[in-house]
Amino acid sequence: MLAFVGLIKPIIPSVLVLWVGFLIYQFGFHNQHLSWVFYVSMALLTILILCADFLANKYFVNRFGGSKFGEYAALIGVVIGCFVLPPFGIIIIPFILVFIVELIQGYSFERAVKVSIGSIVAFLTSSIAQASLGHKSLKKQQ
Repeated sequence: MLAFVGLIKPIIPSVLVLWVGFLIYQFGFHNQHLSWVFYVSMALLTILILCADFLANKYFVNRFGGSKFGEYAALIGVVIGCFVLPPFGIIIIPFILVFIVELIQGYSFERAVKVSIGSIVAFLTSSIAQASLGHKSLKKQQ
């Protein structure tokens, strides 16, 4: 359940919390064991989730008409946003960086705002993907 809090308060690394929960479940309950198939599928989903955080920003900034530099600004913004202004930095920093980069590229104010909104859409999409991983893991443990 704590991993779901990480979706709302992004400073909590929800995927890491899920793995701690898996290990506590595996080694804390003697009569319940998770299979290797479970761990392999969760490892693959974890890799997918981690890539989704970065690639979603790149994809949606591009999809909303951003430049290559805007895409890279979104990626850098996600990393910086994890550490600056938690928990809101992961939303605000990519938005601001993409906005500034697009203005520097010569785009209009309106277009820079539109492209920056792509970074917010990316965050929401990534959160939905993380929620599905958490839901799958909770369903498996029941």
